Amino acid sequence: MLQLVEWLTLVTTLPTANTAARMRLWRAVKALGAATLRDGVYLLPARETPGEALRALAEDVRAAGGSAEVLHIAADAAQDEAFRQLFGRGTEYAALIAATHEAADEKTLRRLMRELSQLAAIDYFPGPAQEQARQALAELATRLAPGEPRTAPGEISRLASADFSGRTWATRKKLWVDRMASAWLIRRFIDRKAKFIWLATPADCPADALGFDFDGATFTHVAGKPERVTFEVLMASFGLDTDPALARIAPIVHCLDVGGVPVAEAAGIEAVLAGLRADASDDDKLLKEAGRVFDGLYNNYRQENPND
Repeated sequence: MLQLVEWLTLVTTLPTANTAARMRLWRAVKALGAATLRDGVYLLPARETPGEALRALAEDVRAAGGSAEVLHIAADAAQDEAFRQLFGRGTEYAALIAATHEAADEKTLRRLMRELSQLAAIDYFPGPAQEQARQALAELATRLAPGEPRTAPGEISRLASADFSGRTWATRKKLWVDRMASAWLIRRFIDRKAKFIWLATPADCPADALGFDFDGATFTHVAGKPERVTFEVLMASFGLDTDPALARIAPIVHCLDVGGVPVAEAAGIEAVLAGLRADASDDDKLLKEAGRVFDGLYNNYRQENPND
């Protein structure tokens, strides 16, 4: 019996004069990793998230004065294989791997990590090329940023902040976004009497300190769906993930640390934090200054949800 595989197509028309709407559509389908069958016709595998995204794009097209329909295609084995070939990411992974050979600083490492995350998000049929790219990035991180945490499977247990008062917390020195945000979160919401020490290497972490954001730390990246960076793990561990304002900050931290879904505010926050990092004489001063940025973000988002 012939088994058919479902795909989704977005079929659109837009007024020729509406250049802005056409550009928005083009950027959106590119961000989704859709294949173009012809002008105005885009293809994605029939999965829940791509389907929701295509239906939202169809609504946008109609609002701009065009027409749009999301259709299901039942493809036989030969058609399915031909469609899959349109989604090969080998060339993009090869370019990313080549870039790791030229990378010479942590800023480039962070950019490549975000690029890998964004590419993996639209790699609907992952194969060896994705794993090769992840390995290349892991080797680069080992070279440029020793101690940079690798995502590993793990369980997140619910903890009580009252049991963590006045503790010593330790993370790698030369703070960047996830460590800045995590230290701010700890001091403001978890342990107001927290003492921080900044480590040259994770091996320097005292036995009685609570390590965060490095391999083997008490709190660090956790794999899963969704993958969580340290800031998000701390939120979940201490029941802070129900706070709407913190829930707005978490995607910014995630985006800047490992990539993923783009966040509008992320680029501006990154520029501010990079400037503070360049100017700070030590990590204590950096945390104090960065804390003001996160305080401001938190207060702004709370104003948007005054009843929470």
